[in-house]
Amino acid sequence: MRKVVLFAGLSLMFWCTAPTAAPAAPPAPNSGYHLIKKVHLGGQGGWDYLVMDSAARRLYISHSTHVIVLDADTYKVVGDIPDTPGVHGVALAPEFGRGFTSDGQAAKVTIFDLKTLKKIGEAKTGEGPDAILYDPASKRVFTFNGRANSSTTIDAATGNVAGTIELGGRPEFAVSDEAGHIYNNLEDKSEELEIDSRSLKILHRWPLAPCESPSGMAIDREHRRLFIGCHNEMMAVMDAATGHVITTVPIGRGVDANRYDPGTGLAFSTNGFDGTLTVVREESPGKFSVVENVPTERGARTMALDLKSHRIFTVTAKFGPMPPPKPGERFRRPPILPDTFELLVFSQ
Repeated sequence: MRKVVLFAGLSLMFWCTAPTAAPAAPPAPNSGYHLIKKVHLGGQGGWDYLVMDSAARRLYISHSTHVIVLDADTYKVVGDIPDTPGVHGVALAPEFGRGFTSDGQAAKVTIFDLKTLKKIGEAKTGEGPDAILYDPASKRVFTFNGRANSSTTIDAATGNVAGTIELGGRPEFAVSDEAGHIYNNLEDKSEELEIDSRSLKILHRWPLAPCESPSGMAIDREHRRLFIGCHNEMMAVMDAATGHVITTVPIGRGVDANRYDPGTGLAFSTNGFDGTLTVVREESPGKFSVVENVPTERGARTMALDLKSHRIFTVTAKFGPMPPPKPGERFRRPPILPDTFELLVFSQ
């Protein structure tokens, strides 16, 4: 808003002193995204991924040892999936009526009924299951195991483990093109893997330079593009057919999730350290630019996108002072204050 006023003022001043000159071009429109709702969730502990079921109107929020399930329209809690220690993500296989959680501390997947949210089984994984997805082409669930540097594949219909893929690096987020290919970020190698979801073979290892330490990722399936969040404050746009990095655009610090909305053509990055939502648009073929950085709150690093309403959901909490470092500690985060966990809803 401040930029618009400034440009208008400058245009008016110029018009008064040089009436024959053309007026300044209007500023580019922003995305329109703004905070519309805060929902207190409470409880204790950390969180990771959010997953939106746009068809069933349910939002799944991982929260330390359980998964909170909300009605995506009323924001009311409609259920809870307990006993998921260190839960990171949720995968949904609606054709089988099943959901799957990646329980990082227990090296297992919890299998639950999508209607009742009751546990119906579990499956063992490699150490540290983090990202998890359902691939409809192979009818399999894939976990990406951060400590084991592997992916565990599970038959969605039976819950049986179908195989293990050795990845050769520490995996972060992954997406499916729903046509037999899975793409996975290797955080420590700054590489992108293309995996055949049926044969469980790694087809390609693509370098992501200049992207470093990739984290979140989203996919534009129609145009075969990947939007990859990198911890050196950029989003890499990759051609999913060739592995070519088309371009990069700047984002904020602390990215952990990316989303793409085929309905609006916008790509998003949630940046937890800066407390911003970066909105990216393709201005012309192969040319991408940042539309704006919408203020969120510090700690809001993951998100879900509702393809029906185009709303963005993210979560955060209040934090206490940073403790002194521990020997060998790789990540440091301030303590989360109890009962401050909340959902933030953004809309156009």
